[in-house]
Amino acid sequence: MVVVVAYLALMMTIGLLARGKDPSKKDYYLAGRRLPYWVIAFSMNATGESAWLLLGLSGLGYVVGVQAFWVVIGETIGIWLSWSLVAKRLNAVARASDAVTLPDVLADRLGDPLQLVRILSVLIILVMVAVYVAAQMLATGKAFETFLGWPYVAGVVVGGVVTVTYTSFGGFRGVAYTDTAQALLMLFAVTAVPVAGLVAIGGLTGLSESLSALDPTLLAPIGGSSADLVAILSIASALAIGLPFLGVPQLLVRYIATRDAAEISKARNISVTVIFLLGFGAVSTGLVGRALYPGLADGETIMPTLSEELFPPFVTGLLVAAVLSAVMSTVSSLLNLASSAVVSDLYHKFFSPSADSRAVARLGVWVTAVLGVLGCVIALNQQGLIFNFVLFAWAGLGAAFGPVILCVLRWPRTTWQGALAGMIGGFGITVVWISVFKTRFYDLYEMIPGFIGGLLITVVVSLLTAPREALRRREGDARRGASEVR
Repeated sequence: MVVVVAYLALMMTIGLLARGKDPSKKDYYLAGRRLPYWVIAFSMNATGESAWLLLGLSGLGYVVGVQAFWVVIGETIGIWLSWSLVAKRLNAVARASDAVTLPDVLADRLGDPLQLVRILSVLIILVMVAVYVAAQMLATGKAFETFLGWPYVAGVVVGGVVTVTYTSFGGFRGVAYTDTAQALLMLFAVTAVPVAGLVAIGGLTGLSESLSALDPTLLAPIGGSSADLVAILSIASALAIGLPFLGVPQLLVRYIATRDAAEISKARNISVTVIFLLGFGAVSTGLVGRALYPGLADGETIMPTLSEELFPPFVTGLLVAAVLSAVMSTVSSLLNLASSAVVSDLYHKFFSPSADSRAVARLGVWVTAVLGVLGCVIALNQQGLIFNFVLFAWAGLGAAFGPVILCVLRWPRTTWQGALAGMIGGFGITVVWISVFKTRFYDLYEMIPGFIGGLLITVVVSLLTAPREALRRREGDARRGASEVR
């Protein structure tokens, strides 16, 4: 308890100290575009992984065995593609237009006269953030309940109050620096727990023998003796979990906030390495947990179970803090994203365009706090698997924004009509696939049809709507943007 309280106090302190004196909108939502590469890298990973890493992914490793490593491979490839294909160009484009949010970038590049792309972007962000925050706060309740024996409601409230406080007052700078501390704690957890588990079970040989005795398929990379259709689709779904890294707004804003494009390569190397280590450690935790405690009713409690059984109370407290870090790092980024959508993309653009930038930032503090309270309320009325909740929100955001972002940054013929149709199509296909088709296609991950459909729709509609004058202008913009990146 002492360790957990100290951790919560530290996060509050970092967040509150990060706030400058009367910050502008750009300071509040982008940390003034002055964040160094190592902060961006660790913040990217802490936000991208969330509670699903320590609870959800370790739980998946517990249930399906080494097949869960396909998710790790997919995430590693996905984040590498994001840094390589999106980061530098998005940073250059955002600086050229002085954009603060991802909808700002889209609106500026596409020249949408009706601002429909911006409005749709905000709506999708708010809907998916509500689902995402519910999943994270659900994990907070689980962590306090499993580790400390607190009621689920108390865990949600305590975790929510701390996160909302430092996010509201610290803004994006507070989010990024607390993310960095939280990512380091998460790395500690996914290293210490599987190593201690291996020692307890007698090393890799003991692990292999135990898992083989329980269920030989736990050691099969494709879940069986032959590469049948079900196994192939399962692997494809796992690999596709990395695709949303190309488009989820709460991650892409970090590219916008990087202080210069030259720092992006250094950040990419750290980020790709760390995400592989985090994923590998989480799955390994599930594997050793299955060998040591094979009878758990809920696989997503394996990390808390191992932490309590294998370590003294002080270390267990650090591991509780690591689980809370996974939750809080993502919740803080989601709240900052939702707040920027409401305050910058709606209020400042449509209702009060002449408002002072510092006044807008002050409003952002209160909007962030209100959104955080609403997230807690949603979480108090939600139950379910963290893994499934997060995958749905992850896919919804990735399918809506990923194809459009790639086209806007790398294909000059993209039009605002194409982007609008692509966002509607990607998001809509994702929802329909989950509701109607997923169970009929061996649970194929909704990101695959959503991303492909969104990309095709964006391209086809853009080809049908691109006027020649706009095409020439956009090609000129693209050449200038490429020169800036080089």
